[in-house]
Order: sequence, then structure tokens, then C-alpha cells
Amino acid sequence: MSVEIVHWNPRRPVLRGRIGKLVPVKRPVGNFGDLLGPMIVERMRERLGLDVAVGLPDHRLLSVGSILQYARNNDVVWGSGINGKVDPPWATLDTLDIRAVRGPLTRQRLIEHGFSVPEVYGDPALLLPELFPELTDWAREPKRYPLTIVPNLHDLAELRGRAHVLSPRAPVWKVLERIARSELVIGSSLHGVIVAEALGVPARLVAPARENLFKYRDYFEATGRDVLPLVSSVDAARAVGGAPAPRWNPQPLLDAFPDELWPPVL
Repeated sequence: MSVEIVHWNPRRPVLRGRIGKLVPVKRPVGNFGDLLGPMIVERMRERLGLDVAVGLPDHRLLSVGSILQYARNNDVVWGSGINGKVDPPWATLDTLDIRAVRGPLTRQRLIEHGFSVPEVYGDPALLLPELFPELTDWAREPKRYPLTIVPNLHDLAELRGRAHVLSPRAPVWKVLERIARSELVIGSSLHGVIVAEALGVPARLVAPARENLFKYRDYFEATGRDVLPLVSSVDAARAVGGAPAPRWNPQPLLDAFPDELWPPVL
């Protein structure tokens, strides 16, 4: 039995209204940022020579994303964050094995509720160039796309059909390659910005219409920027260009990976 890698990818109806009730077909949301956690954990296990098929029974690992509201007692946390819109189940949650969190705002909130939290920060998506060298190769090649707009899932409908828009629900590797090959990435997708910055691609955050700013502030403060480099629109983002680059050392997050959850490959 393998360790469960907790991530958000619910199944939702394909069709709406009366037709949807008659034909209740559902499919996963497939938001690319929420699918990065299992990919990154699997590559970390391969890198460390750990058995990918088995692990400690009844253990769960939370990594990429604002997913601490799904935490259960005894879960291991490696780089996750608080959502801002939804709190973790504080009333029933009293035992977490926290190795790293996304940023200082998440850490402070957890400490306020009595948890021991090391000062190790970083969304594990920042490790993509370390774990997937092909992304770094693409980012170093001549750019194919002058601009890529990656909206938050909730902002996609307003921008659909506009030039340069990349759906966050596109296949993960399509999204990653497009970002790597872009000259500038802008949008309200937090992981659109994180992936771009990890690969050295200039990026600028656009104010989301429906998302709480907590997770954005959490990430930017973790990467050495106390002022949120936020603009109000796509056009404003194009005008000002990329934000100041992150200042972040990957080694503490790499060292904090809970490798003891899996046995070594024999």
C-alpha cells in the first residue's frame, strides 16, 4: 500500500442544467497546479531511490497547493499552504507532522493554533527545474511565445478566447512547456507565476476576481518579497512586465522531504 499524496482534483458535471441531471457525466477538474504535487513527490522518490509502489500504511502526505483544509490528524505536510477562504479543521486537528510550509503566513496561522512548524518555506513547484531538467532546457532555448496568460481557474471564463490565454485545465505538460518557452507570463494563476519564476521566466500577478490574496502573499513573502507585486488587469501586467525575481534557496525544502515514508528500493 502506497502513501496517499493528497491533492485537489474533484470530479464535476460535464453538462449543466436539466441535461446534466439526465446525463450525469462527471470528469476531474484537472487544474494543472493542483496536479503537480503527485508528480513532484514521485520524482523526489525516484531521485532518492525510494520504492514508488509501497510505503508506510495509512500515511498521507500534503505537498503542493492550498490544501491544508483537507488535513487529518497525523498527516505529513511538506510545502502546503492555507487557502485563505477555507480554514483547516482546527476543532478536530491536533497532530500534524509538519516538515515545511508554503510561506510565513501559513506558518504563523499554524503556530497560533498550537502546532510546531519549522521555518522552512517554499511551494514544492519551485523545485520543478531541479527535478525535471527538460523544463530548464526548454526555458534556455529561443522563446516561441512572447506572452502567455494563465488565469486562475475561476477567471478562465472571462478570458477564454483572448489571444495568448492558456487554460489552467490544459494537460499538465502542455502548460509547463508553454510557460517554459514564454518570454513573459502573466495572470491570476498562482502556479502559473510560480512555475514561470522557478524557470527564470519573468512573471507578473494579475488580481484574481474571486480568490483570497492570502495564498499569493504567502508565496511571495516566502520568496523574499514583502510587497505583493499585483496589478489590476492583464493589460497593466503587459505594460509593467515581470516582477522582481524570487530570492529563495531550494536546499532546505529538499532536505525536509519525508523520505522515511518509503523504503529504499532493494
